[in-house]
Amino acid sequence: MYIEHPLLGSRSIDEFIYYGDASLLKRPVFNQNKILEKFHKYLYLRKNPNGIHSELWFHLYGDRSWLIVERDTKTHEIRNVILANKELG
Repeated sequence: MYIEHPLLGSRSIDEFIYYGDASLLKRPVFNQNKILEKFHKYLYLRKNPNGIHSELWFHLYGDRSWLIVERDTKTHEIRNVILANKELG
């Protein structure tokens, strides 16, 4: 499988590490109500979708960038790849 890196082009999946659901980028804020419940959900409860899913990948053996990869978990088809900092900014 290959990931179409936005800056470097097509790269082998062997260069990347999968970090899980891209919702990890949306960390709870400490001054919110029910913060312990929100952090428990953030840390331990993950979705395991059957279909299109946004995932967080790290380009370890490359430019060390973080990517958000939209992938179909049934077919492994990659539909979109963006730099994670674009999502945060």
